[in-house]
Amino acid sequence: MFRAAVACRCGLVQRAFSTTGSALAGHNKWSKIAAKKGINDMKKSMVYGKVSRDIMVAVRSGGSADPSVNAALAAILKAAKSSGVPRNNIESALKKASGDKDKGSQLATYEAMAFGEVGIIIECLTDNSTRTVHRLRELLTDHDARLTPVKYLFTRKGLVRVAIREPEDVDEPIGTRVEHVIEVALPFVDDFSQNGAESGDTMELKFTCQPENLGKLTSALTSTPEVGELLAGELVYVPIEAGAADEQMEGQIANLVEMLEEHEDTLRVYTTIDSGAT
Repeated sequence: MFRAAVACRCGLVQRAFSTTGSALAGHNKWSKIAAKKGINDMKKSMVYGKVSRDIMVAVRSGGSADPSVNAALAAILKAAKSSGVPRNNIESALKKASGDKDKGSQLATYEAMAFGEVGIIIECLTDNSTRTVHRLRELLTDHDARLTPVKYLFTRKGLVRVAIREPEDVDEPIGTRVEHVIEVALPFVDDFSQNGAESGDTMELKFTCQPENLGKLTSALTSTPEVGELLAGELVYVPIEAGAADEQMEGQIANLVEMLEEHEDTLRVYTTIDSGAT
């Protein structure tokens, strides 16, 4: 009521109110755009960081930065390109992974215990181990965890994940293809599992093997026509006995793992909690 009265007495005042309102609306609009851009940039940064780590792991595990002889690396590069990762980022990661030995960088593995019962292994690539340990210790301390030997809770395994190619013949059950791929892999594997319904469009198989059989298993699977894509091929740490955790602890561990993975030197993080996937 007061505003209406002022507006009637002086049109200039009314225009002043209107101008101020428009400016605030514009400010709010651009703030939202800036906030959205910030979130998108953060998501891109996380994707780029993960791809960089995956490339380094593949090069170190496969022993070569040449995708023509490193099937796991080839799969990662293909996925990176399809995700829109810039070529410069990919080339930089390849250069770093293949040339870091000469620059003094080294692979380092750190062990920790969280909440007195969850074992954690952190694989890093660092050119300054003192700096890396200091930062990891800070992150762990902030999440009720500490550096201590836990490797005895894990075993080293080779991990290969593949996607089964869809049958061209609609009458051919995908289960037949799955059986053939498993037969090819059996001489090299310790265990396997499948993900996806046989009536669906996508079927994935996950195999674990002894470290010395990783190359043989990867080659055998990528040479099988029923395999459409190599999704992963690397050495991993697997808990000897995967432990269960309540919802609260799972959330706390997930938060800690996320913080560790965001550290620039981190390649991989493994825990003894059974997450249902590797």
